[in-house]
Amino acid sequence: MAPLEPWEKVFVSEDFLTSTHGRQSCISCHGGVQSPEKDEAHTNLIADPTANPEQQCGTCHQEVVASANDNLHSNLQGYWTVLNARSEPASVPALEEMFGNHCASCHTTCGDCHISQPGSVGGGLLDGHNFEKTPPMTRTCTACHGSRVGSEYLGKHEDIPGDVHFRTGRMSCVSCHAGMDLHATADEAMMDRYAGEEMPSCTSCHETVGASGDPIVQHTIHQDKLACQVCHSVTYTNCDGCHVAISETTGNPFFKTDATYMGFFIGLNPEITEERPYQYVTLRHAPIAEDSFSYYGDNLLTNFNALPTWKYATPHNIQRKTPQNESCQSCHNNPDLFLTADKVAPEELEANQPVIVNQLPQQIP
Repeated sequence: MAPLEPWEKVFVSEDFLTSTHGRQSCISCHGGVQSPEKDEAHTNLIADPTANPEQQCGTCHQEVVASANDNLHSNLQGYWTVLNARSEPASVPALEEMFGNHCASCHTTCGDCHISQPGSVGGGLLDGHNFEKTPPMTRTCTACHGSRVGSEYLGKHEDIPGDVHFRTGRMSCVSCHAGMDLHATADEAMMDRYAGEEMPSCTSCHETVGASGDPIVQHTIHQDKLACQVCHSVTYTNCDGCHVAISETTGNPFFKTDATYMGFFIGLNPEITEERPYQYVTLRHAPIAEDSFSYYGDNLLTNFNALPTWKYATPHNIQRKTPQNESCQSCHNNPDLFLTADKVAPEELEANQPVIVNQLPQQIP
């Protein structure tokens, strides 16, 4: 998305001045000093007051603020769940330095969704400092979740249609991912986005799927065997070999990947739970490599094989009709669709044993 013009980043509209938030003085949120002199006025200025939600937002939004520390958008726990599993305690200091340089910018505050564009895409006020109760999808959600989720959902890949929920229903992210799901709850300290209950689940809206009387018999047959995406997703983005470093020229952190490519891969569910009982799920290759963080030290991921590099995925490009659900024969015993050992890099075979399909589902007579 195009960077905002300078005036768009600092403009305070008249609408804001008459709004609930705008009736407060500037310094009540941003600190500083009441003075006509710019330098003095900006003394100890707080650029983003919502970075301290308990103090600035909690007066009115107690329920949301109470769960702020358990919110994956805020604490980025999903990153550390993976990093801790692949490393040992001795590597943590170096990984923390790496994380601060390359990952922490994805951290979001209340303001990053409700007042401005996220800092990771340059920031800038959404609407003259007005608070947006429902964040605009393309300026907040897909500003961060763009390269995969946004491009898939909006149909930005050549010859691949956008998600049916967007194309026919014009649904935005919050149509499925409601505020309660995005904010988490005070008793819900999630390890990653696939921990616990599916929120949202397809059956939250499609209540008849697999239920008694469902006219589509395949739903009943496959209900607990296949994640919905196995039949209803199409090709999506995968990445290989992400490496991070600090530029010698600019001093800025950067990353680069070895390859980005489209594909569709069905594999085994690495962690079958009561909430996700499926035998088969869609898998996406995560760009992690054993030497991804070598700029910060050697052998930082000593337990690299502790987790698959082909990860449980929920692509956002749902279609009612797909190549794999045209008939039973389109999927059963079709090696092109399944993550078999020959599709896995030799150095990643050990890590991916839990998800590799060694025996394809039998052909239906």
